[in-house]
Amino acid sequence: MAVPTLTPASTLSAVVLPSSGDLGDVAVSLPFGIYSSSPSFLSGATDQVAYVYKKLGGDILDIELTTGNVYAAYEEAVLEYSYLVNLHQATNALPSMLGKSTGSFNHDGEITNELSASNVALKYPKYSLDYMRNIGKAFALEGGLSSNDTIYSASLSTVIDVQDYDLQDIIESASVSGVDVDGNTVPYAGKLGTKKAIIRRVFYKTPQSMWRFFGYYGGLNAIGNLSSYGQYADDSTFEVIPTWQNKLQAMAYETAIYTRNSHYSYEIKNNKIRLFPVPNIATPQNFWVEFSIPTDPWTESEEGVDTGVNGVNNMNTLPFANIPYESINSIGKQWIRRFALALCKEILGHVRSKFSTLPIPGDTVTLNGPALLTEAATDKKELRDELKTILAEMTYPKIVEQQATMSDNVQKVEQKIPTLVFVG
Repeated sequence: MAVPTLTPASTLSAVVLPSSGDLGDVAVSLPFGIYSSSPSFLSGATDQVAYVYKKLGGDILDIELTTGNVYAAYEEAVLEYSYLVNLHQATNALPSMLGKSTGSFNHDGEITNELSASNVALKYPKYSLDYMRNIGKAFALEGGLSSNDTIYSASLSTVIDVQDYDLQDIIESASVSGVDVDGNTVPYAGKLGTKKAIIRRVFYKTPQSMWRFFGYYGGLNAIGNLSSYGQYADDSTFEVIPTWQNKLQAMAYETAIYTRNSHYSYEIKNNKIRLFPVPNIATPQNFWVEFSIPTDPWTESEEGVDTGVNGVNNMNTLPFANIPYESINSIGKQWIRRFALALCKEILGHVRSKFSTLPIPGDTVTLNGPALLTEAATDKKELRDELKTILAEMTYPKIVEQQATMSDNVQKVEQKIPTLVFVG
């Protein structure tokens, strides 16, 4: 039987990449279309076709790609660049943005709320100590200073010969009823529940002893002097001394009265208070208690007060959208061209790997699909590593470190410069 003569309808590939792209075809070929409204992006994607055509030898051998493949690769390259740069900026900005306003994002990663008017990823954040301040406030609370948690106040009425009082029960009853024993509305109504109140301070009113420090005329023009005649004024001596010294002397005197003289005391165990001495007719009628209510770390401490728990908490909530194409400089655009070329190699490798060989009359043609895939994977890894390495050297801490080194080196150079002595 004679071998038939093959007469194919065409000797050319069904799909061949042209030598240039068409500006009008770009937008409809993009998988995401994130940059489809950017004229600059459309022009860059169009030019990428000619770049791929030349780099892969399209003028010598057919390239089995469409212009749509190239446009899609170019879009992916821009998004990859935006991803890596945003990761870098997240490292820089996160400490200063914790607790700040976050954004709402659509399926493309674009901000859809009021922050969309200003791309935060393109701004230089002001350095903030909010994170350290937030940690400090937790310690400040234990020291009785300002904090994010609300400090409430309650009172207990003493009863003669009754030494023990249950502060938890007193506070819980007021929280349930919404009023204290005197019928006053309490700000912690309904907030305690089954939580254990954290008692911060117990105090009561006593006659002020401070006036004794300034003399029996109420301290008018009479100042005590610790160094010569103790803490008491003689009402005839007038000294001009710093005000802070008077304040320190007064505090020392008040502390001495509290420490050395007999007064009421107490002990607290499991939110039960025991008063000393046993209350009698001379005991102050009311004792006041300052306390806080344990809260979850992710809830606001009080309605209407923003402490940042609903703001940025990690990289995911940073209000970073895709970097606008127009904001990418020449360095970034060259990286994008090279990465898009690697993606085109990958697509072409997959196409050519579907058939390792093609039969032709009298012989076979071996395709280089596996080689293209390997080369594309290597190119993409090297490009990512290159960009990551460069960005790692440009973090804000690194910049400060470089400036410190430069400053030290300048001082060393200046030490070598001879100092001229002027002779007149």
